[in-house]
Amino acid sequence: MELVVTTLVGLVAVAVGVGAGIQMSRRNVLGGLAAAESRATEVLGDAETKRKELLLEAKEEAVKLRSAAEEDARQQRNEIKSDQARLRQKEEALDRKTESVEQRERRLAGREQEVDARGKEIEDLRSQQAKELERVSQLTRDEARAVILGRVENEAREEAGRRARYVLQQAKLEADEEARRVITLAVQRLAGDHVSETTISTVPIPSEDMKGRIIGREGRNIRALEAATGVDIIVDETPDAVMLSGFDPVRREVARIALTKLVQDGRIHPTRVEEVVAKAQVEVEEGIFKAGEEAALEAGVTGLHPEVTKLLGRMKYRTSYGQNQLRHSVEASHIGRMLAHELGADPEVCARGALLHDLGKVMGQEVEGPHHIIGADFVRQFGESQKVADAIKEHHDSDPEMSSIEAVIVQVSDAISGARPGARHESVEHYIHRLEALEQTANSFDGVERSFAIQAGREVRVIVQPEEIDDLGSIRLARDLAKKIEETLQYPGQVRVTVVRETRAVDIAR
Repeated sequence: MELVVTTLVGLVAVAVGVGAGIQMSRRNVLGGLAAAESRATEVLGDAETKRKELLLEAKEEAVKLRSAAEEDARQQRNEIKSDQARLRQKEEALDRKTESVEQRERRLAGREQEVDARGKEIEDLRSQQAKELERVSQLTRDEARAVILGRVENEAREEAGRRARYVLQQAKLEADEEARRVITLAVQRLAGDHVSETTISTVPIPSEDMKGRIIGREGRNIRALEAATGVDIIVDETPDAVMLSGFDPVRREVARIALTKLVQDGRIHPTRVEEVVAKAQVEVEEGIFKAGEEAALEAGVTGLHPEVTKLLGRMKYRTSYGQNQLRHSVEASHIGRMLAHELGADPEVCARGALLHDLGKVMGQEVEGPHHIIGADFVRQFGESQKVADAIKEHHDSDPEMSSIEAVIVQVSDAISGARPGARHESVEHYIHRLEALEQTANSFDGVERSFAIQAGREVRVIVQPEEIDDLGSIRLARDLAKKIEETLQYPGQVRVTVVRETRAVDIAR
């Protein structure tokens, strides 16, 4: 029984504890809910305040935007009104211009009608005049036109002939000095007809195998040699020889010396080629200067500037019709000195002028002008006297009034040295062919009766038939023939074309 009571008391105590715990938990939950509600109320109050502030700011921003939009719209309306005003003004101006143009068109239409009417009247008058002229002259319109054109053509031909003769006479009177300078050209310096012996050198080789070594792998050795010397290396079927071709004799001599050394040494490759060519150039330059010194010493001319001496030595490698130019200059110097002693002139001026008279021929193609002019300018720059320069300049001039007797002696010395027997040579066949070609070219023109190549091919004289070619036609023929000779023939120097027209009137007095 006590156990039951104890158990019941325990259960009651547990129930009372549980009830008390539940009551306490309910009071805690209710307190938390009240705090949460209080915090929620505060948050809602803050949110409401924030919302009102945002709405107020949005309203203010909207008011600002509406004001700006209204201002932009007001400005656009003002601009549109201005544009509309300008458009109305332009339309009014365009209307006024259109009305003015229409008025002008109406006036022009009226004038066109007047012009058409007057044109018809003029055409009627012309027709009446033509009929009256045909009646009076007893000629049709075509016949009258042919007569008038014939007369005008004859008058124009005669006037053209007179004008051409007048122009030629004025040119001869006013430009005689200039004509002499232009006509006198450097025949030898830029001659286009080179013979093979003056443009080709031959280098002997010990065997045919050497040709392959000269050519090199894929031609690199021969290309290097041609690039370094500026000449063409010809390796053909010629046995035991290689030919060098080039119009510059100094370059050809450099190539000959370099190739000879390469063949003797046996080592041939591009680097070795450049080294040997450089040494050969130095050797040739030294030889040129030495040749100039020896020539001056042989001619008895002292005190030459080194540049003049060097240029004089280059003449060693130049020939004219087979005559060596350096030997020709030395020979002309001796002749000039002897003539000066005989005639009482200055022997030193004559010797120096004759020795240096052809320097212009070796000055290179970069210097423009006849060789006697550029040669005289060159020696004058390097200390030669004015008399020597004048003698050089005048040794090819045809002016009888030379500056001094020394200039005449230099000219004569040059002619004597070049014209003596055996001094120069030219192939007889080539010479005859050149003369025949000149005459055939002249005879190919209509109206030519005969032609003669004279002065060793430096002049062609043409005789025309006077009944077929008049004076004006003679002038045209001379010009056309000279042009055809330039285009079709090769010749040294110049060829003068002279057209002769002779009219004979014969009558018998009885």
